[in-house]
Amino acid sequence: MISPNAAIRSTVSKCTPTSCSRDNGSANEEASLATCVHIDEAKDTQPRANGCEECLKIGGYWVHLRTCLECGHVGCCDSSPNKHASAHFHEDKHPVVRSAEPGESWKWCFVDEVLAP
Repeated sequence: MISPNAAIRSTVSKCTPTSCSRDNGSANEEASLATCVHIDEAKDTQPRANGCEECLKIGGYWVHLRTCLECGHVGCCDSSPNKHASAHFHEDKHPVVRSAEPGESWKWCFVDEVLAP
């Protein structure tokens, strides 16, 4: 099992709210990274918490964290039992999250299902 805070520096981590995979940085991997209007317009918002806000309240746990770039909400990924980052998107319609994991800087647009570096 990979530690939730492990940063993979020698490979590209391709993560979406539902899964993560790693590649050796091939041209196909780079071509799959794109952008959209939501990502282009996303702010560099600071996280509001050091962990998943809802999990901290209920005593839950998370696998990875995502920060909403609209409001700074910190939620857990879809590999986590409660999937609070996705729930935040569905409730508040904030389209873009950034990985809150050390060493990762990718962004994900829920609306367009686009991963950007």
